[in-house]
Amino acid sequence: MYFDTCYIAKFYFNEPESSRVRKLVREAGAIHSSLWALAEFHAVLHRRLREGVTAQRDARDLAAQFSEHVEVGLWDLVPVNEALLRRTSALMLSAPSDLFIRAGDAVHLTTAQEIGEHFVWTNDRHMLGAAAYFGLAGRSV
Repeated sequence: MYFDTCYIAKFYFNEPESSRVRKLVREAGAIHSSLWALAEFHAVLHRRLREGVTAQRDARDLAAQFSEHVEVGLWDLVPVNEALLRRTSALMLSAPSDLFIRAGDAVHLTTAQEIGEHFVWTNDRHMLGAAAYFGLAGRSV
């Protein structure tokens, strides 16, 4: 099972769909994501701090919990290397002109494709829309 960062974040925050994402996590054998999620998750924490949605202490606690979960293998973060980025770049260059895709989403989708996943779990509408170009099916709870 492959999660993008927004689904990883939903595991930690009480948002719409969070309980269903947590259920997926409990039922999954393994959850993969890109190592890119490490930076993205902390950017989500920063955004929540900036917007006043999360207190500084809570953000530190969530960052520590996320790090612990990475260490114990709850999240199997696939390394981002030069070959993966070159593959992502090639896919971006050959993408149809009407495909809306951000760099981070392209890294996630290429990572999922490279490790043999068939589905990517996200609630990002642009990523869901771009999944097919990467040979994947987008799924959302």
